[in-house]
Amino acid sequence: MSHPLGVSRPDLEVTDLPTPEEVFKVSKIGPKELFKYAVGPSLIALGISVGSGEWLLGPLSVGQYGFIGVGWVILVSALLQTFYNVECSRYILATGETPVVGWGRVPPGWPLWVPLSVVIVIFAFIAGGWASSAGDGVYALIHGAPPPAGELEPRWWAVALLVLVFVITALARRISRVLELANWVMVGSILLALLAVDLLVVPFSQWWEGILGFITPAAPPEGITATQLGGLAGFTALASGLNWYVMGHYRDKGYGMGHRVGFISGLRGARREILASGVTFPDDERNRGLWRRWYRLLMVDMWGVFFVGAILGMLLPTILMSHAVTMSGEKPTRENVPTFVASVLGAEYGQAVFFIGLLLGVLVLFSTQLGIFEAMVRVTTDAANATSPRLRALIQGDPRRFYYPFMIVLLVVISIIIFQSLPVALVEWSANMSNLGALLYPFLLMYLNSKLPRPARPRPWHYVILVLNFLFFGFFFVNFIADFIGDPLVTF
Repeated sequence: MSHPLGVSRPDLEVTDLPTPEEVFKVSKIGPKELFKYAVGPSLIALGISVGSGEWLLGPLSVGQYGFIGVGWVILVSALLQTFYNVECSRYILATGETPVVGWGRVPPGWPLWVPLSVVIVIFAFIAGGWASSAGDGVYALIHGAPPPAGELEPRWWAVALLVLVFVITALARRISRVLELANWVMVGSILLALLAVDLLVVPFSQWWEGILGFITPAAPPEGITATQLGGLAGFTALASGLNWYVMGHYRDKGYGMGHRVGFISGLRGARREILASGVTFPDDERNRGLWRRWYRLLMVDMWGVFFVGAILGMLLPTILMSHAVTMSGEKPTRENVPTFVASVLGAEYGQAVFFIGLLLGVLVLFSTQLGIFEAMVRVTTDAANATSPRLRALIQGDPRRFYYPFMIVLLVVISIIIFQSLPVALVEWSANMSNLGALLYPFLLMYLNSKLPRPARPRPWHYVILVLNFLFFGFFFVNFIADFIGDPLVTF
């Protein structure tokens, strides 16, 4: 029995959904089991989310222009992206295929969409602004001061952190699980430390100003460009139209049909084959009930962890930046934003606070570096494994034989690029390139999800939300291109 879906790819085999208890090897899924075993993929996405947008672009925009007219862009972006994440993950739960493989089922077929999608993801993130910014933070931690203009040592630290990502994945038994655990530690530490610092030093009036800015629709402040707002919108929460590149961790976690397809193991793990084509479930009473259970777990993971964490991850650094601007009487620049807050707090409260601020910044940016770098390798590995029988024969069904050599190649290329430009300029480029995805992938996703087994198909209003993603983020990308080649579409 098989389920046809799209073009140019094999039909999906049909078998029963596994139970959550079977996947997570527990007798029941209660609150303890939920957070110990089921929650996780959203943390990897959140580790990327609480990063360059939250530590660089958000605080830079708020520090220069204030909350009003900026904050609501953050909230709208986070809401739209969380809906979009759910729809991307819906496809994974129902088929076990990661999105980059699923795109190959959309007409005219995989020879267009799969290579194009890999190129778009790599082109968007290979600039390495996230890595370069983390290097600035490490330099400041070591030397006790932000790096001077033109200093090359921070870039070498950025390269060292890329090597550390390679080591972390190489030592893993199951790569997704190691990333989850790393992000439990990093994201938890970041949010708790930011909350503690904000409660200690930021007056209530600035807390209220930040919250009000998030929920008050207003015209953008005078002087800000739509390109800056586009970068902020693109990297609030995750990566707007390209969020799908991280959602594949639901397959590796074993959510739904991901349990039937396989996962990428680390060098210390056992050899695991990943099916080249996905599987889905029959439309019967048992599987309808199991689908509802898996979908509820997805909603808890996305709305209870990712969305809440993304909002806190943007609010806490931006109100701290706002307070730093008030304290210093100065505004951050592209050059000093990675270390601006730490420098101001250090001058006011002492060297220990300076180092705490820097350490937070390094953790924030390294969690982004870990997730983005690994995801570029993962997306390329999944695409190559699914579409090339010759490669599958060459690697003898072991994706690690492609994954790790490609990671080394990518490490070398990114290491060269990060010596070429300012970190924040690289991040703004990546953020606006992420918005390009909003012009394409919401429509590809609508096509795929409309052809899933009936219990898994979206409701009509879900399609409306996907169109809103296209309109909101797509506008910012079109403006970015107009600005790049001439004049922006909109000035404020």
